[in-house]
Amino acid sequence: MRVVALETHDIRFPTSLELDGSDAMNPDPDYSAAYVVLRTDDGAKGHGFAFTIGRGNDVQTTAIKALEPYVVGRDCSDLGAVYRDIVGDSQLRWLGPEKGVMHMAISAVMNALWDLRAKLAGKPLWLLLAELSPEEIVDLLDFRYITDALTRQDALDILRAAEPGKRARIERLRADGFPAYTTSPGWLGYDDDKLRRLCKEALDEGFTQIKLKVGADLDDDKRRMRIAREVCGTGFPIAVDANQRWDVATAITWIGALAEFEPWWVEEPTSPDDMLGHAAIAREIAPIPVATGEHVQNRIVFKQLLQAGAISYLQLDAARVGGVNENIAILLLAAKFGVPVCPHAGGVGLCELVQHLAMFDFIAVSGSMDGRVIEYIDHLHEHFVDPVVIENGSYVAPLAPGFSSALRAESLAEFAYPWGPVWNTASESPPIS
Repeated sequence: MRVVALETHDIRFPTSLELDGSDAMNPDPDYSAAYVVLRTDDGAKGHGFAFTIGRGNDVQTTAIKALEPYVVGRDCSDLGAVYRDIVGDSQLRWLGPEKGVMHMAISAVMNALWDLRAKLAGKPLWLLLAELSPEEIVDLLDFRYITDALTRQDALDILRAAEPGKRARIERLRADGFPAYTTSPGWLGYDDDKLRRLCKEALDEGFTQIKLKVGADLDDDKRRMRIAREVCGTGFPIAVDANQRWDVATAITWIGALAEFEPWWVEEPTSPDDMLGHAAIAREIAPIPVATGEHVQNRIVFKQLLQAGAISYLQLDAARVGGVNENIAILLLAAKFGVPVCPHAGGVGLCELVQHLAMFDFIAVSGSMDGRVIEYIDHLHEHFVDPVVIENGSYVAPLAPGFSSALRAESLAEFAYPWGPVWNTASESPPIS
């Protein structure tokens, strides 16, 4: 685990051409990865990335590079200590603290270190984490700012309570996989025929829940929800996602207008920083649940959402908060409050990452799949060395060592920005690792 080099790559996919990923706030995203490769003195590699939707990579890759002094030349075996050291840098911390571009950079580096550790152990990350002792897990965490909701002893109690039955849950996961839902039919830029076709395909593929983007035009939302309901049938779970489009009052009114279509949940109805706004919406639209998390900046905001009773589903993101370490703290917070975790995976590589976190949660934290599903989108998996596998609407537990985060060398070369041939803006390309 002695790291001798850190490399960054700006990788962008032109998904805006087909409107894949389009929603009410992000009409033309180019799914992108600010990608990092860590090398050890014995030739091993760890891979991680921060997900952006295009030009943000200009800033994000630079932020990742700024963390080079914290890992290069260091034995990174103690990932709890590395995490706390990086987060605690006072000058970089000033840019947050613990949020925004620098925190996402920390996530990319920490996730690359976890990928490296799992590869050196010869295990997929979900299994590596699940086999740690409760004491080893809590030693990874930073409890500062959350002890009013979750103490070290609380965390130990949750993890110890999940110890019985772990082996049986591992076998169940290997046999049955983890339930998924698909957002692939629901992008806002798709026409009605494509929506209808993709809903039918989702049913045929065994998915038991879908999600539609909403929030740009109420009449359009009603029409699209009607189409989805006609194809999927009464009672079939159809969630909706507003991607932060509304003020509090607008959200309450808009969801009221969609209530006849029985939304399974409403996701990101307002600003991800507005805990009290989410709580007000949750009260007014009940029994329709509220879900959020993909843009929540850290464990502290999640703590407040849970304390305020603002969410019924917690949607952590593998690449926005401080990587695996902070996401474990968030899983434990959710378990403390009895809120199911349904990870966000709408973006390049996020499906590959969050499957490991959800599987670890099932085995070692919550001990349950009840009410839990992982988002799935059918985009860009072919670019990964160890892509996700979906069978009968469920994630198949990955077997390859690591965090499933390594991109194929051919994809790095083709989609490197601005050098890659798909962008065609430079005559020569730099060497690709």
